Amino acid sequence: MNALSAPCLHLLWAMLAMLLAGPLLADERSVRPGINRHYENPNWQQWVATFETPGRELYDRRHDVLRASGVRPGMHVADIGAGTGLYTRLFASRVAPGGKVYAIDISAPFVRNILRTCREQGLTNVEGVVNTPHALSLPERSIDLAFVAATYHHFEYPQDMLASIHRSLNDDGRLVVIDFRRHPRISSRWVMGHVRSGRNAVIREIQAAGFRLMDDLPLLRVNYFLVFRKTGP
Repeated sequence: MNALSAPCLHLLWAMLAMLLAGPLLADERSVRPGINRHYENPNWQQWVATFETPGRELYDRRHDVLRASGVRPGMHVADIGAGTGLYTRLFASRVAPGGKVYAIDISAPFVRNILRTCREQGLTNVEGVVNTPHALSLPERSIDLAFVAATYHHFEYPQDMLASIHRSLNDDGRLVVIDFRRHPRISSRWVMGHVRSGRNAVIREIQAAGFRLMDDLPLLRVNYFLVFRKTGP
């Protein structure tokens, strides 16, 4: 039997490498199938009454959160899981002039209503993006800050989403993650059952995706406030 030629050997090695890499290239499995089903056809006014009401920490402390996020004029900010646009509108005022806010949500009705309320308030520096559960759908290195408030536990594919955030951030860009503390002494039964991971697990997950923890701000009671810096290319 004749020996294989060099081109044939190279082809065989390439095919073998693809077969071995197959499991690594497979799509990430969902960590919480159906977690975002409630937002497929949301009742806008119902969610405004839920998200923008006294007694909700992220509403009551919104101006403190805005200051702590470090947003300033000229910045490009992604409000990821923007919901009813509470923080989108606050950021839009703060980054003007010259800045821009991407209102990103997997729910098209949410994005449409955010853009409507922004127009009604004269905010012209907001762009709506309906993203997928896997990615932000933003250009590479297009934002200075990624803001994720009460949304990280809704990432159905956290590895894919973190990779997308990493690509979308400028070099030295920041990621702010605010989410529920998962602790039996301060968390409700709903939080304990709804939120898949506590603060420490979230930190490990995000750092493994190419971010460095810069700050853990003791600003909130039922939520933690983490600030990460993008590392690597």
